[in-house]
Amino acid sequence: MNATPQPGEDRHSERPSGLAGRLDRYFHVRERGSTFPRELRGGLATFFAMAYIIVLNPLIIGTAEDMNGETLGVTQVAATTALVGGVITILMGVVSRYPLALATGMGLNVLVAYSLAPQMTWADAMGVLILEGVVLLVLVLTGFRTAVFRAIPPELKTAIAVGVGMFLALVGFVNAGFVRRVPDAADSTVPVQLGDGGSLAGWPVLVFVIGLVLTIALIVNRVRGAMLLGIVVATVVAIVIETVAHIGPMDDGTSGGNPAGWSLTVPSLPTSFGDVVSLPDFSLIGRFNLFGSFANAGTVAVILLIFTLLLADFFDTMGTMVGVAGQAGLLDEDGNVPRAREVLIVDSLGTIGGGLAPSSVNTVFAESAAGVGEGARTGIAPVVTGALFLVATLFSPLVQLVPFEAATPVLIIVGFMMVTQITRIPFSDYAIGIPAFLTIVMMPFTYSIANGIGVGFISYTIIKIVQGRIRDIHPLLWIVAVAFAVYFALGPIEQMLGL
Repeated sequence: MNATPQPGEDRHSERPSGLAGRLDRYFHVRERGSTFPRELRGGLATFFAMAYIIVLNPLIIGTAEDMNGETLGVTQVAATTALVGGVITILMGVVSRYPLALATGMGLNVLVAYSLAPQMTWADAMGVLILEGVVLLVLVLTGFRTAVFRAIPPELKTAIAVGVGMFLALVGFVNAGFVRRVPDAADSTVPVQLGDGGSLAGWPVLVFVIGLVLTIALIVNRVRGAMLLGIVVATVVAIVIETVAHIGPMDDGTSGGNPAGWSLTVPSLPTSFGDVVSLPDFSLIGRFNLFGSFANAGTVAVILLIFTLLLADFFDTMGTMVGVAGQAGLLDEDGNVPRAREVLIVDSLGTIGGGLAPSSVNTVFAESAAGVGEGARTGIAPVVTGALFLVATLFSPLVQLVPFEAATPVLIIVGFMMVTQITRIPFSDYAIGIPAFLTIVMMPFTYSIANGIGVGFISYTIIKIVQGRIRDIHPLLWIVAVAFAVYFALGPIEQMLGL
């Protein structure tokens, strides 16, 4: 479980005294081969790698209409996104003592915005999230969620970690505009392409390349704070370029758009104090109706919606937890996460919190691996990250200074680090190699961690059946495989039920 000490560090040297000593003992800083400065850098790197959610989530949750055509509002959702992310991330650090940060989950927020909201009011939708979080919490407290996790073969756990690394790399390339969807992809055999029209063009992509090359150079030369330095330098370059060239956003409101523009955040220096500090609007807090969804959408439809959210949330968290903990060297000899129960309890509370203060489901972020890449090994890093999220409720304009193109090189590097675990998988054993392969490729190919896990579990179960080795299948894996089969067949099921 213990991480390898870094060069020049002695884990067995005299412990610090006073407050530093108490923090060291509680968070196991020296025991895990870490230091307080490294935890600070890790917390900063994680924040900058995932701060985009403060900008992106409001554009999804804040602009989507419910059944009455009402929206939550971009400004209000930005405030609750930062607030809930900050509080629950600090709680994760203190309770679990792992370098795991939480915020509104991408993919889950799309599901909430475009599957839940159109069938009910926003207050009803938030009530559904709270109910789902309560169910998750019960599954954790009864030990079921942890038991499912421990029933998974170690090789599949490794495949999950590798798949998360591939997923992170793809997210980084896409968010930076280095990889883009082909226009009218339905008429083409190629769904994605390099840059715009098959070639790299535009200053923002150059910023990404500069950031990636610089980060690689710093990493291979073992420069401390390499990832954070890469983000800062790339952001400065981006601000200078935007100030001189006035590139503007990719979506500039015109019919053809601006393919050479910034993918989301346009970097620019603040021109007034009001552009730096603003009081957050927390008026959405408490805006939920716990059981209103049953009246508007129907009992069967709500149960299916909760089931869909439950599976996606359940296994997204599990996959990310394994991937990040594995990268940090914090797994035990069986590939399990010690104190996983504490992680899962806080994660369940994050889902409940996302409904109480409308921001959608809050879950463990794969970008937590950015902090691990900087050396974070304890809960101190997420405490730092969470504190920055809370500060971001006041300084949201400054948070928006960091464009995707400057932050995403970190995701590429971390993806590489996580993929290196692939050597642990015995691909020569097809019974485990094929499910592991499907787990890995389905995550980036379907843009979903949960989908990759589901396909891996189902294929593993089928292979064991056709081999006549049914006894090798843990009873809980039967349940999970069947649940995922139902999850993937929800469309036909809803059609059969007339929903």
